[in-house]
Amino acid sequence: MPSPPPFQFASAERFDDALLRAAPVRLPRPSRLSQPLDAPGPRAARALETLGLHSVGDLLGHLPRARGEARTVADLVEEETATIVVEVRSITSRPVRRRGMRPLVEALVADQTGPLKVTFFNQPWLVERYRPGTRVMLTGRLGQRSFKVSAHAPTTQQVAGVEQVAQYPASEGISSVQLLAMAQEHRGAIMDTIEPLPVAIRRAEELPDRHAALTAVHFPATARDPVDGRRRLAYDELLLLQLGLLRRRARREQATRAPALDGVRELTARWLEHGLPFAPTGDQQRAMEQVDADIAHERPMQRLLMGEVGSGKTVVALFALLRAVEQGWQGALMAPTETLAEQHFATIQALTAADTLQIALLTGSTPAARRRDVLGKLASGELALVVGTHALIEDPVRFARLGVVVVDEQHRFGVRQRAALDAKAPDGLNPHVLHMTATPIPRTLALVEHGDLDHTALRELPRGRQPIETFVAGGERARERAYERIREELREGRQAFVVCPLVGESEALQAKAATEEYERLRRTEFKDFRVVLMHGQMRPREKQEAMAAFAAGGADVLVATSVIEVGIDVPNATVMLVEDAERYGISQLHQLRGRIGRGEHASLCLLFGPRDSARLKALAEHGDGFELARIDLELRREGDIVGVRQHGDVAYRIAILPDDEDLLERAHARAEALLAADPELEAPEHALLRDALAAVFGPEAMAPIAA
Repeated sequence: MPSPPPFQFASAERFDDALLRAAPVRLPRPSRLSQPLDAPGPRAARALETLGLHSVGDLLGHLPRARGEARTVADLVEEETATIVVEVRSITSRPVRRRGMRPLVEALVADQTGPLKVTFFNQPWLVERYRPGTRVMLTGRLGQRSFKVSAHAPTTQQVAGVEQVAQYPASEGISSVQLLAMAQEHRGAIMDTIEPLPVAIRRAEELPDRHAALTAVHFPATARDPVDGRRRLAYDELLLLQLGLLRRRARREQATRAPALDGVRELTARWLEHGLPFAPTGDQQRAMEQVDADIAHERPMQRLLMGEVGSGKTVVALFALLRAVEQGWQGALMAPTETLAEQHFATIQALTAADTLQIALLTGSTPAARRRDVLGKLASGELALVVGTHALIEDPVRFARLGVVVVDEQHRFGVRQRAALDAKAPDGLNPHVLHMTATPIPRTLALVEHGDLDHTALRELPRGRQPIETFVAGGERARERAYERIREELREGRQAFVVCPLVGESEALQAKAATEEYERLRRTEFKDFRVVLMHGQMRPREKQEAMAAFAAGGADVLVATSVIEVGIDVPNATVMLVEDAERYGISQLHQLRGRIGRGEHASLCLLFGPRDSARLKALAEHGDGFELARIDLELRREGDIVGVRQHGDVAYRIAILPDDEDLLERAHARAEALLAADPELEAPEHALLRDALAAVFGPEAMAPIAA
């Protein structure tokens, strides 16, 4: 991506030493930013509360997201608040008889569409400020006799060539125009904001000062100002996030210790040579070497393994677990659902059939007698490997020597749940942890969401994986053809998935929709074939029986909800039909599609939904999950990439991804360099940056890295 031109706007500092020495010193007074906002009425006060705007500082940090054209005089509507850009033709003041009121200011203004009388209340100084010929931006309400600009919200602003009006995120009770008026009222407070970046960083990154950036965003003098101003502020936001994530990682590394698993490869060497029915891909080999290097140290491994659908993440995970086992330690794999845990258990059993390893499955459905046996063997160390769900973190579960943990679909577990499994290691130690996700993540999001983890990506697919043709379909004729195409596959001895629509967030409603479709299809379109049903509301045994029947070839069609998104491996399934596909996200559809194309035959995915859907078009055109993740990010823009400010996370209010990908890369590199030179940000020039970091992440963010 080419670097954008340097930031340039009129109010930005120029790094001229002589000029800086000659400039008068004006120290900011941040206390002014904490002053409460004076809302124009009770409804507006409630709206400001909803927007999280309590102080002047909050208001100045509430940036416009877009800019719209100002109204012309001819387009004004009576009693409607609007913003206009006009030229002052004449301006006078006259006294008001009412006691306590200042003189009334009246002006004749005009734009290209005609003249307008404007009345200003309690602002007599405007006569001197806005001489005839001055172009100004005014926000007010058109009455019967004049355009009224109230004294409570003095919204005049002298402008040059810009005729666009800031569009602020608003709420019921307060409009964007009113927010602009309030921002103009507190414009002077911009100089009370703190500049967190040292001059050396601003010079190196060619960044303007923060005051100039805020002014450029709220009150631009050129069309370029809002763009450059926002990017400077976005850099600050991204830099603070990267500093927070990297410091969190450094504290974790200093505070915890894991067993150094650097012994000779015996079991793993034998397994790789004779146990695997296929040769690992280059990506898998590189991933295993990275894992091996990580666990050889006492610093606990914290690595994210993300991979294309079917790229063989389980092989890498099993390598990590076996490295622990061959050195006398235990391994555990935790999955978010019983279906996925059962699939992992079956896969690991198949891949280790040549070795006499004790492996167990532990879920909420494990019978009591079997559960007691598993718990006893884990506690004694007799059991080397365990695969399970949240059941693994329950209090009764004890490990003798837990050394390596694999957390699959790690985003489905909370921080505390993952920490609970860490706590199962022997006293004084943490296990090495490999996080896995079947959702490919572009580097941009990886730095944002997982900046405190090492990253490994599996892009290469094992040999033999077949291409999947994907089509977007709609209408009755397309549906008839789709069913006929599925029947053709079934007659050839293949199998099919029918995925029912996502009905809100209710699993019960989704189960009902799937059940109804199952009943319809087995009576009509697939009456000559064996059809089974699977959804999240079924009892575990019923789901197991349905899945086992389908996997063993005892059923031709599996009608299901998105419960089959991950962990289902049926090589004979070659066709999938997804109903109401536009209800699903790109990554979820890509995961669903990954259930086919796993055998020797070419496969077909039919997405029923709008033909003009950008998401569905992307799936029809691309099979690369990483490319789809990039497209998804572009379509969602900033979306809800990172959660609200709690537990060390920070919400994006300014940065826009992937547009600001170059800023993110620069911020990440700068954060690494800063912390390498000054881990605690103790240097005098970093004091304000340190304060800004604590303001965003909380005081705990500045807890010392070294104990």
